Amino acid sequence: MPWDPDARMSGPPRRVPPIAWVVGPLILAVFQIGGSFGAAQGQTDARPLDALAIALLLVGPVGVALSRRWLTYALPVAAAAMGVWLALGYPYGPIFASYAVLTIIAVSRGRRWLAWGSALLPIAGQLVRGLDTDRQGSWGGVGGFVAWLIVAFAVAEVVRGRRDRAAAAWAARREALARREGEERLLIAQELHDVVAHHMSLINVQAGVALHLGEREKPEHVEPALRAIRDASGEALAELRSLVDVLRSDHAPAPRAPTVRLAALGDLVSRSRAAGLDITVKRLGAQRELPAAVDLAAYRIVQEAITNVVRHAYATHATVTLDHDTDLTVTIEDNGHGPDPATLIEGNGISGMRERAHALGGTVALDPSPLGGLQVRANFPLAEGSSS
Repeated sequence: MPWDPDARMSGPPRRVPPIAWVVGPLILAVFQIGGSFGAAQGQTDARPLDALAIALLLVGPVGVALSRRWLTYALPVAAAAMGVWLALGYPYGPIFASYAVLTIIAVSRGRRWLAWGSALLPIAGQLVRGLDTDRQGSWGGVGGFVAWLIVAFAVAEVVRGRRDRAAAAWAARREALARREGEERLLIAQELHDVVAHHMSLINVQAGVALHLGEREKPEHVEPALRAIRDASGEALAELRSLVDVLRSDHAPAPRAPTVRLAALGDLVSRSRAAGLDITVKRLGAQRELPAAVDLAAYRIVQEAITNVVRHAYATHATVTLDHDTDLTVTIEDNGHGPDPATLIEGNGISGMRERAHALGGTVALDPSPLGGLQVRANFPLAEGSSS
């Protein structure tokens, strides 16, 4: 996977670490038991705390600990324990804490019906408490308790909303990253096609020349052909290795600049001349530094066009013109016997040239060449003062 410089700034929605499902309930248990004894001192008409009270106070924290897998049972049981606590007249206090945590967990997981259904149990306990006039409790207390439940549900909805937004943002980011990876793979596929098609075509031509010369018993001419094969294969292997390294590396930074540019056009001309194609390079207009993407695309289009000339045109001469006027215009012409542009069936090479140009807002046109063969003209619009 390509390195993403922004990945360290974001991530998937954070999950509660496993240790929190142990430490959190322990803290809740201590808080509820200690807080209830403190609350009992100020509520003299409430039922004194006893063993049953301690057991009821522990039900909620145990439910929180088990809610990771058994929320369907943990929340109703904790709600029932709180309902019993209220119905028996134990003092108001922090027993509400565990139930509130479980309610938030349920709503955040989309279990709203479970949360609302369980809320009926403590409401029932509060109603029973309101009927007992000997202890602290009234119908006003019932209303206050319902208001407290509404607040708890509101907090739970806020937590769920934030969690949903975080999950949606992360999903969108992953989708965008996958789309960029797909675009990078397409670019690499185009690079592989251009490298293999060009260098292998030159190797094929030179191998045919060497074989032909060997059959005619002209060994002094075989060595240059073999040297050209060696050089072309070496360059092909080097470029292929750099592309494969990008595919193999999961964490290394992606290349920030193209491996080849128009500055390497001389090497392309030299290899083509070794294959028997005489190439003339013309440069028009004031030369300037080009954006890296345009530089690479222009080079690959020249490379693909020359490859097609070597393989299909039976040409002896070709001209490459680089016009650095307002835009960059690259023209490749040959004197061969290529196909008529009007009836030409475009393969991967020509379609690849068009895609490279269109991706940068440019165009590629195929027309008959004044030299007698085919003319390939690629135009790349350049912003004023643009550079790499």
